Amino acid sequence: MKKFLVISILLSITLTGFYFFKNNNNNVGEKKMPTSERVKNLIENLTLEEKIGQMLIVSYSSSYVDEDLKNAIINNKPGGFILFSENITNFENTKKFIDEIKSISDIPMFISIDQEGGKVQRLQNLEDLNVSKIPDMLSLGKTNNETLAYEIGTLMAKELNVFGINMNFAPVIDIIENENSFIGNRSFGSDVDTVVKMSNSLAKGLEENNVIAVYKHFPGHGSTIEDSHYELPVINKTKIELKEKELVPFENAINNGAKVIMIGHIAIPEIDENTPASLSKKIITELLKNEMNYNGLVITDALNMKAITDNYSEKEIYEMAINAGVDLLLMPSSSSSAIKLIKESISEGIINEEHINKSVKKILTLKFDFFKNKYQNKNILGSENHLEIINKIN
Repeated sequence: MKKFLVISILLSITLTGFYFFKNNNNNVGEKKMPTSERVKNLIENLTLEEKIGQMLIVSYSSSYVDEDLKNAIINNKPGGFILFSENITNFENTKKFIDEIKSISDIPMFISIDQEGGKVQRLQNLEDLNVSKIPDMLSLGKTNNETLAYEIGTLMAKELNVFGINMNFAPVIDIIENENSFIGNRSFGSDVDTVVKMSNSLAKGLEENNVIAVYKHFPGHGSTIEDSHYELPVINKTKIELKEKELVPFENAINNGAKVIMIGHIAIPEIDENTPASLSKKIITELLKNEMNYNGLVITDALNMKAITDNYSEKEIYEMAINAGVDLLLMPSSSSSAIKLIKESISEGIINEEHINKSVKKILTLKFDFFKNKYQNKNILGSENHLEIINKIN
C-alpha cells in the first residue's frame, strides 16, 4: 500500500510539472488557474539552470531554425528572443521562423523587436510585402497629437501581431537636448510634456493590442553624443537635475503602469562614478526601484555593446547587472555561457539565488497575465487604413 502511495505521489508531481511546462503560446491565455498559483507551480518545477534561462533574451543570426538554435531553446529555455533584420526575409519564412521558436519552447517566450519607427524598424526588411513605413518619433512629436500617437501605437501592434511578436522595444522616451544627440529623431523631442504625453499614448496603443511596450533608455540618453555601441556615454548631471528633466517621462510611465523599462549603458558620475547605469545598483535599485517606486521588469540594453564589453568581463557583467536589480539580460554572448557563469557566481556566493527567483516570478507573471493569441491577417500590413494614419504625420 505504501509503495502504491509513493508511486501515486511521484506520478502526480510529474504530471503537474508537465502540465505547467506545456502552458505554451497556444494555450497560455486559456487556463483558469490564478496566475500566482500557476507561476508558483512552474517555478517549483524549474531547475536553477532553467530559471536563469528565463532571464535571458537571446538573438541568433539566421533566417531559419537550425539544430543549434533548436537545442539552445530546448536545453536552456531562454525567456525570449529578439528579432533582427537577418531573421526577417519573406513573409512565409519569417512567420515560420517565429512560430517554430515559439513551438519549441515549453514556456511562453517574449518575441521582441526594435520597431520604433524612423530608421529603427526591423520589419522593413520584409522582402515580399510592404510593411507600413512609420515616420520617426520626432516628426510624430511635432504633431502634438495624442490621439495620433495612440493610432501609431495601435498600427505598430497590429502589424507585429501578424507575426506573433509580443514585445516592442519602444517607445524611446529620452529627451533630446542638442542636435548632436546620439538618439536624434528617435525621440519625440526636447519638450518634456510632449515626450510624456506622446509616449504614454503610443505605449497604450501597443499594449491594448497585445504588445508589451518597453520604455527606454533609463535614466535618459538624450543629452549624450556618444554611441554606447562603441563607447560609454557620460551624463554630467546631478540626481536633482535628472529629476527635473530626464526622469520625468520615466516617472510618468511608472505611474501609468509601465511593465518593462530598459536601462541604458550610460555613466552618471554624480550618482555612481563611471559605472554604467545597466550595472549600477545605485541607479537601478536605489533610484529606479526604491525612490521612483518601480515594480515592473528591468531589462538591460544589449550586452554586446562596447560601452560595457570593453570595461568588464562577461562574468562581471552578469554579476553586476543581476546584483544591481536587473531581471532580463538582453543578448548575452550565448545562453549556455550565461547560464554557466551565473550558476558559478551563485555557487561562489556572489549572486544570491533569491534574486533569480524574484526575477523569474515577475517574468512568468507578466507572461501569464499579458499573453493572448490574437493574430492579425497579413493583409493588414501596409494597408490603406494604416497609410491614412501615417499620412497625418507628414
